[in-house]
Amino acid sequence: MGKILIVDDERAIRRALREILEFESFEVDEAEDGAAGLSMIETNEYDIIFSDIKMPKMDGLELLEEVQKRNIDCPIIMISGHGNIETAVDAIKKGAFDFIEKPLDLNRILVTVRNAKEKSSLVETTKTLKKTVQRLKGSSIIGETLEIIQIKEMIAKVAPSDARVLITGENGTGKELVARALHENSNRKSGPFIEVNCAAIPAELIESELFGHEKGAFTSAVKQKKGKFELASEGTLFLDEIGDMSASAQAKVLRALQENVIQRVGGEKNISVTPRVVAATNKNLRKEIEEGNFREDLFHRLSVILIHVPSLNDRKEDIPLIAEHFLSVICQEHGIPKKTFTPDALEAMKNTNWTGNIRELRNIVERMVILCDQEITGFDVNTFSNPRA
Repeated sequence: MGKILIVDDERAIRRALREILEFESFEVDEAEDGAAGLSMIETNEYDIIFSDIKMPKMDGLELLEEVQKRNIDCPIIMISGHGNIETAVDAIKKGAFDFIEKPLDLNRILVTVRNAKEKSSLVETTKTLKKTVQRLKGSSIIGETLEIIQIKEMIAKVAPSDARVLITGENGTGKELVARALHENSNRKSGPFIEVNCAAIPAELIESELFGHEKGAFTSAVKQKKGKFELASEGTLFLDEIGDMSASAQAKVLRALQENVIQRVGGEKNISVTPRVVAATNKNLRKEIEEGNFREDLFHRLSVILIHVPSLNDRKEDIPLIAEHFLSVICQEHGIPKKTFTPDALEAMKNTNWTGNIRELRNIVERMVILCDQEITGFDVNTFSNPRA
């Protein structure tokens, strides 16, 4: 369910809270004062923190301020047997999630914990959205060719299930857009969409990225970290460029898919995970299997549903629609009055060899929006799509 820290100098209070929270399947740590609590917060990740106000060494309000200074996004629930309205208001103003008076009421604790968990989930989702919203602004699966219509129909059928999907296609064809469409049309759309680029992460770090690690698992592991499988348990985990994953990571991913269980690097505890897994690759995985670079059993686990995204050269009739879409989005992004394509410009784009697919087309359109006159011509397309080195 999550991990909670209790900071209180009264052992009886810590024990009572622990029993309540462990009964609700939370993992619980304890600290006897604010200083000890701050040390644990700096080296572990918590979903919720309970903190007494009156404590030796560092009181609860000081602990709250220190957590705020470190920009740690974790709901802190203040508890006190000496509380009054002024104290509660002061704690909330300083950033506390809630204030509960002693003696602690069971129902009040459980309701507050539930609300705090919802806030943590919202914060995590907001972070993910902020990172991707600008990059994906205006993005969608655009096209009217038979291949694209079939992909949209497949998404509509498959998205509501939790079936694993393997998306294939050349670089830049829009595999991530298909993965996001599957998520956004699924029953998990309120959960996070967690992306991992398996090709961009060094082989020695991919397992930590996927499964998390415990403090001290390796030299730079100064605190516990949740992995992407854990973070995506209520949502979708998108494993991009799965064909570049190391053999060791492949074996662990296979176990996670078979048993819905992972172990953090340096840990021995089994952690239950339930993400919907969508993978993508630009490689021919059957050929990779023949050459011993990819596990056949993992391939079959991932490829319950196969979706192939065609190259831009294989759907040239969609190019005018995509180019017009990018033209509108890019002009808006740069604050430039809407420019137009001449008919020969659109024809020239259809006749261009798009080796970089949609990604290359977007780059060329952006280049022409910035450098060309109000009307973009076929001459401009030929000039800017074949720049001199």
